[in-house]
Amino acid sequence: MAEEVKHAGHPPLVVVALGGHAFMRAGETGTHDEHLRNAGAICEQLMTLVERGYHLVITHGNGPQVGAMLERDELSGDDVPSRPLDVLVAQTEGSLGYYLQQSMLNSLRRRDIRRFVVTVVTQVVVDRDDPAFKHPTKPVGPFLTEAEARRREREWGWSIIEDSGRGWRRVVPSPMPIKVIQRKMIREAALQGHIVIACGGGGIPVYKTDGKDYAGVEAVIDKDRTSGVLAKGIEADLLIILTAVDGAYLHFGTPDQTPLGAVTLAECARYIADGEFPKGSMGPKVEAVHDFLLAGGSRGLVTSPPKLREALQGEAGTHFIGKI
Repeated sequence: MAEEVKHAGHPPLVVVALGGHAFMRAGETGTHDEHLRNAGAICEQLMTLVERGYHLVITHGNGPQVGAMLERDELSGDDVPSRPLDVLVAQTEGSLGYYLQQSMLNSLRRRDIRRFVVTVVTQVVVDRDDPAFKHPTKPVGPFLTEAEARRREREWGWSIIEDSGRGWRRVVPSPMPIKVIQRKMIREAALQGHIVIACGGGGIPVYKTDGKDYAGVEAVIDKDRTSGVLAKGIEADLLIILTAVDGAYLHFGTPDQTPLGAVTLAECARYIADGEFPKGSMGPKVEAVHDFLLAGGSRGLVTSPPKLREALQGEAGTHFIGKI
């Protein structure tokens, strides 16, 4: 089913979520040139949405990058003052936003499309009593051997897990997002036709103090869950989650693996309840889409960047429909 681009009052508003690994491909170390090259490639693929007339908000992950920053702080010891995790998330919003912003501007210029691009340092409200703070689950940083991960666990106090058969990684708290503080300005800028980059790395986690001030808290919010909250908060028409696979599957990784094409809200809820989507990979993506549709969103789409054009034509990806 091809996505419809007409909407009463304005072109459709879409939130498209990119993973932190969109900036780093397998085997890369995360150099400046690699980040810039990969950002350029993903922005060329996102031009499909621009050329179709969508109003566009881009979100992105930061797992590899914020993990590298944490490691630098620990390796520098007492020589350089360390910074809390919420500040490191803010720094990745700026640096990765810059890569995307510059690449998107260049892609627009090459097509002689006159639109501006803006990166928003975005704060996301979480509950300071969220159980996630006592049970870290969010992988960050590089994949390690078990021996190296265990060493860092002993010497640096890391919490570690084995990550989907790919190696061992550090994990940090990942509370549920409640509200995007800058959602209104993000919506207004997007509806003016500007391309907005927001909620980088899931957004900077903050909570309300007893005195009603905002205060940062050390965590990394799942960017897919934040993207769903943002899509709901700005009344987006479509939520697209771009990932490493072409769509969602039932019985993924087994001989009975089955790709999903069109999925209704009721079917999506049933698949989640049946545990069809792994918690560390596809689970948060599908749950984010489900919650967005449950809140009144029209459509969700999960696919890979190379398949985006085909998916928008209804020829690839998994399409989630806000109907029972």
